[in-house]
Amino acid sequence: MNDGVNGVALGVFIFFFVAVTAMGFLAARWRKAENENSLDEWGLGGRSFGTWVTWFLLGGDLYTAYTFVAVPAAIYAAGAAGFFAVPYTILVYPLIFTFLPRLWSVSHKHGYVTTADFVRGRFGSKGLSLAVAFTGLLATMPYIALQLVGIQAVLDVMGVGGGENTNWFIKDLPLLIAFGVLAAYTYSSGLRAPALIAFVKDTLIYIVIAVAIVYIPIKLGGFDEIFAAAGEKFSQINPATDKPVGALVPGEMGQWGYATLALGSALALFMYPHSITATLSSRSREVIRRNTTILPLYSLMLGLLALLGFMAIAAGVKVSNGQLAIPQLFENMFPDWFAGVAFAAIGIGALVPAAIMSIAAANLFTRNIYKDFLKPDATPAQETKVSKLVSLLVKVGALVFVLTMDKTVAINFQLLGGIWILQTFPALVGGLFTRWFHRWALIAGWAVGMIYGTAAAYGVASPTQKHFGGSSAEIPGIGEIGYIGLTAFVLNVVVTVVLTFVLRAAKAPDGIDETSPSDYTADAGDPGVKVELPPVTAGAPGGH
Repeated sequence: MNDGVNGVALGVFIFFFVAVTAMGFLAARWRKAENENSLDEWGLGGRSFGTWVTWFLLGGDLYTAYTFVAVPAAIYAAGAAGFFAVPYTILVYPLIFTFLPRLWSVSHKHGYVTTADFVRGRFGSKGLSLAVAFTGLLATMPYIALQLVGIQAVLDVMGVGGGENTNWFIKDLPLLIAFGVLAAYTYSSGLRAPALIAFVKDTLIYIVIAVAIVYIPIKLGGFDEIFAAAGEKFSQINPATDKPVGALVPGEMGQWGYATLALGSALALFMYPHSITATLSSRSREVIRRNTTILPLYSLMLGLLALLGFMAIAAGVKVSNGQLAIPQLFENMFPDWFAGVAFAAIGIGALVPAAIMSIAAANLFTRNIYKDFLKPDATPAQETKVSKLVSLLVKVGALVFVLTMDKTVAINFQLLGGIWILQTFPALVGGLFTRWFHRWALIAGWAVGMIYGTAAAYGVASPTQKHFGGSSAEIPGIGEIGYIGLTAFVLNVVVTVVLTFVLRAAKAPDGIDETSPSDYTADAGDPGVKVELPPVTAGAPGGH
């Protein structure tokens, strides 16, 4: 790692950072709304984005700086086990093709802004809605923090902020500046800012990966040399465990863990509030359906990205923190100017999802806590103001999390967030297809899944942590090591089904369903679906 600052790379990084900052503030004028004091406008971009804008927005939302840094870092550390991210993103698209268009239709018909809005309307239960909102907020916070971790990794490799003995304020000042800029343009422009910046972010990432996958193997002697070096490293014995440090192919002992983690992650991905926020910003059902068919292009990118972990091994990258492996690979292998481009791709790859996540969390608080429980008569202007303020508080919380806690802790809490958010699946996806589940049974199932998942994760130790050291544990009754989130989800579903039978047999009072069957297939132009589209600025991208 450099002892000094890489001036050329830093200059290129600053150029792109300033460019996207300007775009973030100018985004308020892009597709300018007639009424800016509306949560639909600030938090969902006026529900007006076309296929390409939604595609870049969802891609920027799901494939983050954390993805760019952590997926190859996992492969750098443990080998093929890190590839679970590739099959899970393949599994997720057929899944969302079945339910996202239904969620879009009913949300547009009734003006729902969050998943908790839908759950409240479908099951007539503010308690269930609060559980979904609380889970979304809880799972999103560490996810935002990890985006800031991605920026910090890039800054560390560029040598910005000084050494370990530097005053904490000077060391963290670059991150504080990046945070301040992110907070300012998100507050000003809402979802339009990350939607516009996502074009730059995804273009840079595709360029960097395309160059890296050709240029770096040539410098390292080809993929034969890369895989040979990786195989040699992974065959070494870890003194702490007395087992090999990794594997090029998952062993039989790890297959349950690999498969359950991939499946559980696929089920959880579109339960996150930011995924739904990006989805509901589109202007029609057809936009959603098109996106589920073209988003797999990002999975191709992810597969190539994952190979960088093997390249880092072959290049002799040595780092104490695995999150620095890929930025350090770029620093070592690329000319300084292109290393700056790569660092900018990671940095901007953090800004886009962090903005969407903070907006999604703010929408949840505003609609499902503030409006439902604190101020039921809140006007649209008041909702928008509260959402803007909460988006700032969420980012401050994430920043404090990053600055005060070890980075490994942040990663493990994000894994815990995946366990939590998966427990909202029965209420959300189940509710989109059936009203059979009883609201009280769904709450009980959610509670059992949350408690079991948290307790099981608490009992997982790692070489650096006594608790919350991972997301895999023994599956009760099977004896294999598997993903805790999926085990908790199965318990959740079993409790929900059993209690639904009991409660329906006891004729327990049901909530009022404010939706009707036709709502789930309605489109923007259908009667009763009122979607006001803001005027499109001439020459603005998207809207196809």
